[in-house]
Amino acid sequence: MQNIRAANELKMVTVIKNLEKRGMRGHYCETKEEARDLVLSMIPDHSIVSWGGSMTINALGVKEKLAERDVTIIDPYSAPNPAEGIERRRQGLMADYYLMSTNAITMSGELLNIDGTSNRVAALCFGPKKVIVVAGANKLALNLEDALDRAKLYAAVPNNVRLKTGNPCTITGCCNDCLTKNCICCNIVTTRFSSTPDRIHVVLVNENLGF
Repeated sequence: MQNIRAANELKMVTVIKNLEKRGMRGHYCETKEEARDLVLSMIPDHSIVSWGGSMTINALGVKEKLAERDVTIIDPYSAPNPAEGIERRRQGLMADYYLMSTNAITMSGELLNIDGTSNRVAALCFGPKKVIVVAGANKLALNLEDALDRAKLYAAVPNNVRLKTGNPCTITGCCNDCLTKNCICCNIVTTRFSSTPDRIHVVLVNENLGF
């Protein structure tokens, strides 16, 4: 286990260097608690904060800490009805800080994401002033081909199971590139560069987090 953690750290240091070349800021954290504290330190009081659906962000406990702070929270996932949830997703695109994870990140520093409603990838591409991406060691991929395979097999399938979509992958256990009415893999977005300096921060955590 210690050798795996040491190898993960080496990989993450390489990824951080490559993120910098792509206009994104990288950060290394040994534990999710360290990552939580780092994320909280990035968000000043009186900010507007929103987030995408993310098991990684949920695991950090950062939402609970933010609820105790003097910040305005736009939470699409606590909306009383679907229409309000959609409206909050739209409002989240105007947040000061947007929290999310990524389905995969390549060793060369590219982010790959598959999204259904696509508020998460929309916010990553444009809208919020700053985007904080938190990713565990399990999100690392060698290249974009591996990243897409990882996203389809290890992110899309568990998310379909979690959301009880009834899509083919919930039966076969692997992506069938379905076109069902319940499809949650509507957009596949690769982020290879950020033209706005200091906008996208990627926090890499030496633990397995999320899908």
